Amino acid sequence: MKQSQLFTKTLRSIDKEEKSISTQFLLKSSFIYKELAGAYVYLPLGLRVLNKINDIIREEMNAIGGQELFLTSLQNPELWKKTDRWGDESVDNWFRTKLKNNTELGLSFTHEEPLTNLMKNYISSYKDLPKFAYQIQTKFRNELRAKGGIMRCREFLMKDMYSFCRDQKEHEIFYEKSKQAYINVFERCGLGDITYLTFASGGVFSKYSHEFQTLAKNGEDTIYVDKKRKLAVNKEVYNDEVLNNLNLDKKDLIEERAVEVGNIFTLGYKFSTALDLQFTNENGVKQNVFMGSYGIGPGRVMGTIAEIYNDKNGLMWPKNVSPFNVHLLDFRTNKDDKFYNILQKNNIEVLYDDRNENPGVKLKDADLIGIYYRFILSDKLGDKIELKKRTDKTNQILSQKESLDLLKKEFFK
Repeated sequence: MKQSQLFTKTLRSIDKEEKSISTQFLLKSSFIYKELAGAYVYLPLGLRVLNKINDIIREEMNAIGGQELFLTSLQNPELWKKTDRWGDESVDNWFRTKLKNNTELGLSFTHEEPLTNLMKNYISSYKDLPKFAYQIQTKFRNELRAKGGIMRCREFLMKDMYSFCRDQKEHEIFYEKSKQAYINVFERCGLGDITYLTFASGGVFSKYSHEFQTLAKNGEDTIYVDKKRKLAVNKEVYNDEVLNNLNLDKKDLIEERAVEVGNIFTLGYKFSTALDLQFTNENGVKQNVFMGSYGIGPGRVMGTIAEIYNDKNGLMWPKNVSPFNVHLLDFRTNKDDKFYNILQKNNIEVLYDDRNENPGVKLKDADLIGIYYRFILSDKLGDKIELKKRTDKTNQILSQKESLDLLKKEFFK
């Protein structure tokens, strides 16, 4: 992409109500646009980051047997009444709307009910199980407060997966696989070292659920971390009984602030019982399906990355989620597209700053946008390239071939 053709521009000032550093930088760099409180537009650069996160999630979900589908946002209240989740007394953040014939509908905030009901068409025998279905789809939650940028929205993207198993034992096998898949996702997104498997309340479904919490000084949650064991406990279940049960020692735990970037739950028979999702076992006896739920918020992951990876000048995207591999800045008097075309032919993702701006403006914008590599073309360098990782303090001077070889090694291992 040529930057001169990009319709968005970096901003020098934004709404002073935005307090989080991630939201400030995402707005200034025009990765996102605030439509209204709790609802954000993903602009071209931001959508590239979001899509890369989604692709990582897809690859890891597919690797453990997930099958992607796309459910409706409009929800039939009759299904939700069967599980007692339609009324405000049980779920207080519904968005509801009405058709012209006065029929009431909901806007999805999660999808256990409709997917369980759908699976009645495809699951009837033990031979049909297990099955694992997921989607990456828009959710709507009527949050009382929506002041966390893309970290806490009223309209947001969610990867929600649901497992359908013969029994708890089969479920637990998949549950462990999902833990590792989530660890892989956050590792690939650049959050692996600071994201902890965290024990949290299991509610009515199980003794514990598991959250994936990323350390962040402005995080909403308080967790207690055992860094050696790479485990944590959410403050909501932090007590002596839980610590003894998990074989954790208080003296090994450090209190930290964190952001929940994912969670996994055992659902058991709650939804299959209420919605009559059954299968016939090997002995011809009908049984309810045993279920689980697994969520990741891609937008929240993106916001968390932006919250962690920045300096005073702007964003610093990790390699796998950077909107482009290279930001190519052209300071030459007589610009041409030769090296830009070479990069493209070698499948290097490049944002080419071909604008007629002075070098200071281009450098400031490059720091703000935070692409993984920055390459500079200038008259004084001749055929050489000045290159630097966004996270590095020092530059290198290499030939065009050496620069290209470095990129191939970095991105096509």
